[in-house]
Amino acid sequence: MCGRYASSRRPEDLVGLFGVEKWEPEETLAPDWNVAPTKEVWAVLERPLKDAGSPRPVRQLRALKWGLVPSWAKSPEGAARMINARAETVDEKPSFKRAFQSRRCILPADGYYEWVTGAAERDLEVEGKRKRTRKQPYFVTPADGSVFAMAGLYEFWRDRTLPDGHPSAWWVTCSVVTTEAETGPLGVAPAEGPGSLADIHPRMPLMLTEDRWDAWLDPARTAPEELRGLLAPPPGGLMRAYPVATAVSNVRNNGPELLEELAGPEVGTLF
Repeated sequence: MCGRYASSRRPEDLVGLFGVEKWEPEETLAPDWNVAPTKEVWAVLERPLKDAGSPRPVRQLRALKWGLVPSWAKSPEGAARMINARAETVDEKPSFKRAFQSRRCILPADGYYEWVTGAAERDLEVEGKRKRTRKQPYFVTPADGSVFAMAGLYEFWRDRTLPDGHPSAWWVTCSVVTTEAETGPLGVAPAEGPGSLADIHPRMPLMLTEDRWDAWLDPARTAPEELRGLLAPPPGGLMRAYPVATAVSNVRNNGPELLEELAGPEVGTLF
């Protein structure tokens, strides 16, 4: 799954990296090293500009709220539960099906966090000596330092309690597409700890390599077979993972220090 990630790149850098044509400089988001559900996040998407008089899709950088609200939802209350969309069923689930057909986006990240329960902690839980085990967070990021382009979906929701023209009348929300975690060896594995992403967690965000960005963002691609092909996992061995401080487990903590690599896990022996 993806329940927390880091996104610290400047919007100006994202504009150049993704070939963005439209971005409102006054729409800014501060670097965030502990992105949690319901926060606003950067998304790259393609759609015609409103009132532009042309149907041509334009690549845009937009700030969206993380936690998808389907257009047909009566309220946004379930948004925090729709932060992830499973690649295996994204074309079937009513909440994601329409967005998958024509509202796909890229959610740029430095990488994502995942938590592992230590062996000693598991033993204490089994013995009944600890009701709530401690978990060691890991940061997963491209081994070459490039942007982690997470496959995403976005949707529009109209708040009918507000009048037309109200700045909050429309919500634009998003979800991260996830897939089965890689079982092959990591591109760079920690000296002590997991040897594959599947050792950390059975799920991971679907990473889009640069050669797939255009196809994923193209809203004209709607054929079911073609769309399913876009969900293929990337080549193996592109990622690295390393332990980070348990401070990231508290959403109130935020700063570049959260990405600092530890010499070893804080929470005992994990593997």
